[in-house]
Amino acid sequence: MLKSWFVSLATGLLAGIIYGAMNVHSPAPPVIALLGLFGMLVGEQLIPLARRLLRREPVTMAWFRHECVPKISGMPPPDGKDVT
Repeated sequence: MLKSWFVSLATGLLAGIIYGAMNVHSPAPPVIALLGLFGMLVGEQLIPLARRLLRREPVTMAWFRHECVPKISGMPPPDGKDVT
């Protein structure tokens, strides 16, 4: 648990350095900050998507809803469906 806190702090420091280099006052305006967080959540899902495409596995809406949506939205995955 402490490791994830350290990574979070280090990432925040890096973001602060980037904000400072761009002359954006921190904390960023709420909309910009939320868009950045949303971009991070969506960006995390590009790696599993790319891996699936490289393995020539189908990318279906069911797969997206089961694998990606819960990680982006924080909601638990839907139950009862087998996703290939």
